[in-house]
Amino acid sequence: MTEHPGFGVMLARLLDHREFSVEELADCAGLTVDEIRAVLAGEAPSEGLLRRISPAVGFHTVDLFILAGLAVPDDMAPLDAAAEQWAPYIVMDAVHLPVAARRELLLLIRSLPQEERLSVFAPRRLAPLADPGGWVIRMLQYRNLSWTGMGKTLAVVTPTYLSASTYGVISSGRQELTPRLVTDFAALLGIDAQELAALTGVYLSEVPPSPAPEAVDAAALLWEARRLSAAQARRVSELAGSMRGDSANGYFINLPGA
Repeated sequence: MTEHPGFGVMLARLLDHREFSVEELADCAGLTVDEIRAVLAGEAPSEGLLRRISPAVGFHTVDLFILAGLAVPDDMAPLDAAAEQWAPYIVMDAVHLPVAARRELLLLIRSLPQEERLSVFAPRRLAPLADPGGWVIRMLQYRNLSWTGMGKTLAVVTPTYLSASTYGVISSGRQELTPRLVTDFAALLGIDAQELAALTGVYLSEVPPSPAPEAVDAAALLWEARRLSAAQARRVSELAGSMRGDSANGYFINLPGA
């Protein structure tokens, strides 16, 4: 298990990768240069600062909180932890559909009424934040994927095919992230693979190819489905399955590469 390098180090890696100056970040985020430099020097970021720099660096605020080793505020968490039962199937069925049908599902999810949050989001076996593996697993948990959901979804959308328990091993830091894992996790998280590699300290010997269109749409569907209740997620999942028609009797592994 490796020691957390501190959010300032991770932010510096991101800025360096993007060739983005401190002054540019401060201007985009509406912060002072001194505020940014203080974080880069090791000062713990405030909740307000993370919320401000999130759109400036193009990251979901949830992911920045996780990378900073902080608890995610309730207002940023998925609506309903019970939706984890259906979230994988929304994605797994959707990526078997033509692009127009995938976009139709995405628009449907966005159009559904926002229901009231009835409980605090508390994923089972929440990944610790002391190790890069824990960071990426927790990011996936905050997209309503359990270890089992990760195993199913990644197997269909990417070349990564692992057992549910292996994701627990990765989250604990007992199995290091590999370039293959970083690339595939990044695809499902909707994060640039090179940037996730820089943030997690994993060396990529070559520039990975761009994610397949199915993977891009999978990341978008997974993110948008966070706002659904379990009942809404179930209805969307059933619709995605019905849209496949007679072909909805199984899943191709690593579909984009099939």
